[in-house]
Amino acid sequence: MTTSKPVTDGLAPVRSGRPAERPLRDPYDVMFVGWSFFRSKLLTAAMDLGVFSVLGDGSLSTEELCDRAGLHPRGAQDFLDALTAIGLLSRAEGRYRNSPGVAGHLLPDSEEFVGGFLRMTTELMGGDQDSLTGLLRNGTARGQGTGGEVPFTRIFHDPVRLRHFLSAMDSFNGAVAEELAHVFNWSRYATFTDVGGARGNLAERLTAAHPGLTGTVMDRPSMAEHFDRLVAERGAEKRLRFVGGDFFRADLPPADVLILGSVLHDWPMEQRATLLRKAHGAVHDAGALIVYDTMLDDGRQQADSLMLSLIMMLQSAQAGGYSPAQCSSWMTDAGFTVERVVRLPALTTAVIARKN
Repeated sequence: MTTSKPVTDGLAPVRSGRPAERPLRDPYDVMFVGWSFFRSKLLTAAMDLGVFSVLGDGSLSTEELCDRAGLHPRGAQDFLDALTAIGLLSRAEGRYRNSPGVAGHLLPDSEEFVGGFLRMTTELMGGDQDSLTGLLRNGTARGQGTGGEVPFTRIFHDPVRLRHFLSAMDSFNGAVAEELAHVFNWSRYATFTDVGGARGNLAERLTAAHPGLTGTVMDRPSMAEHFDRLVAERGAEKRLRFVGGDFFRADLPPADVLILGSVLHDWPMEQRATLLRKAHGAVHDAGALIVYDTMLDDGRQQADSLMLSLIMMLQSAQAGGYSPAQCSSWMTDAGFTVERVVRLPALTTAVIARKN
């Protein structure tokens, strides 16, 4: 396998997520690692009690919030201040507000609501230690059947869960799209294909930011109705089209730029290589390939991305994380020349390459 040395916009090695955790010394440092699950309990309790919905886009005092959300005064103050301390609420002059992240992603009427998806994936991971231990002993995802089937795939047959999944994907790729629209020189190109682009949220945002662009979204045929709804709501019918199909069996729609976003992590190495070779065939000469994903940092020191890789393994029989250096090497093997590695929002890294 060849080795590439991509430009990293001044970041070498490329890191994603928060800085590496400091070594633990204090006994309570160790205790709070074991108690980390309590943060999720705080978030779940706030959702169950309607704290975020009660606050909406306004602010309330402790007493007002207790009254409207039905909180008992004994634990309410510590509860609200704990939510503030971990960044879910903000507090000023004795009044609480939803943080920007909550306002954008945890209010049920938000287009980019991730709360339902969060509940679903947490449930699929299981609350028992056996699920993680099983992965580490046997290499299997939680609930994996003999044919490799996993509970996660049921979301595509459940309209409620699918809606939660799509709104969460819009949240993640929407944050990516905003930055990707600026860090890549789209003025050199006229067309792009977003492979595995779901209902087209990222594609629509790119064409809205660059009116000269037209895009194709390729995903499973069942996603067509969701794509049609999104482009109709945003008036993007002339800028975007949808192609349904299995991207391992069908040809990838040709374009100047091909995007593989949050796709490669779902597949084992052989199929990753297959997709990248197919991408090379689909990209026009002098065109570009953009691979973005929640990649591991090259130094394998960032806890968030490492844990996310394990979470993906718990929910999929084949998924797993990879680093920008690994991705760059695979793209080079497929015939591309890697030019840049760029850090994006939502714990995401992009590797950008050109076709010679």
